[in-house]
Amino acid sequence: MESRHHIILITGGQRSGKSTFAEETALKLSPAPVYVATARVGDEEFRERVRRHQERRGPEWTNIEASEGIGGLNLAGRVVLVDCITMWLTNLFFSHDENRDAALAAFKDEFESLTTKPATYIFVTNEIGSGGISANAMQRAFTDLEGWANQFVASHADEVWLMVCGIPMKVK
Repeated sequence: MESRHHIILITGGQRSGKSTFAEETALKLSPAPVYVATARVGDEEFRERVRRHQERRGPEWTNIEASEGIGGLNLAGRVVLVDCITMWLTNLFFSHDENRDAALAAFKDEFESLTTKPATYIFVTNEIGSGGISANAMQRAFTDLEGWANQFVASHADEVWLMVCGIPMKVK
């Protein structure tokens, strides 16, 4: 592996096939990829979603659960799938008392700390700003945060993919 990083961003709507495409991409690049799960399980329905994701992955995966502090992981030389930016941002948003600017700064710091290590990074995110503007102030703040974080990652990405109805479309 070369001594720099390669960043792939996969975005799309809910149930667009992002995670499946990301997992398939990781497995094409490595026989033993790393899966960094960023979600915090809060209820039974979400626990079932996580279980279905885990069921898809076989023993070839190294699984790491990290809802924050992702920048401190040393995964140099590996193919790393971070699923997903949206849950990572949610954790930072609430850890910073719903202050989107502080959460964005923390995200950027963690992202840069992680991706300075030479590896292939695949990030999954959601395109939540494609709908209308919410009447809820907290949702608007989070949508802004997600949009700015996605733009930040995309600006650093070597490849950007948009998933639509299970179909990957290369954007960059």
